[in-house]
Amino acid sequence: MPKHETGKHSESDLLHLVDNVNREEDVDYNRRSFLKAMFATGLTMSAATFPFSIHALTGKGKEALPQVKIADVKDVPRGGSVVFNYPDESQPAVLVHLSNGEYKAYNSKCTHLQCSVFWSQEQEKLVCPCHHGFFSVENGQPLAGPPKRELPLIELEIRNDAIYAIGRKVRHHA
Repeated sequence: MPKHETGKHSESDLLHLVDNVNREEDVDYNRRSFLKAMFATGLTMSAATFPFSIHALTGKGKEALPQVKIADVKDVPRGGSVVFNYPDESQPAVLVHLSNGEYKAYNSKCTHLQCSVFWSQEQEKLVCPCHHGFFSVENGQPLAGPPKRELPLIELEIRNDAIYAIGRKVRHHA
């Protein structure tokens, strides 16, 4: 806006300042419009993922895994272990008979880079030799090394003096 020689705006110039306001454009780019758009986006995302949430909460779609005999109880002494595959031949697993008499089994692919994990009776830990990862045999949680996630737990059942794998739990709460 041009100024007069005095350096001030004339009264008619100030009256025409109102013409510089574009009401439509101002309404399009304000905080309220932004919040409305974010709320609509959130609502849309919630509606889109709702079926998946229900599916996960109800446990439907949980695959029925086979019940596979791993070994006879007499064949796994306390402190001993057995390597097997579960639920199919591509999934290596290890069964450990703990000193307290309990049996534990885990998928034996390291959660870091999928190297084979084995039972070390001397260290009383599950060991990944690739990067010196160690897992607790009690719960499959990583103890040291690069692994950050626990080993998937193989659910066991003992029937007629035989140990069966009956399911698998993938847990990520460490």
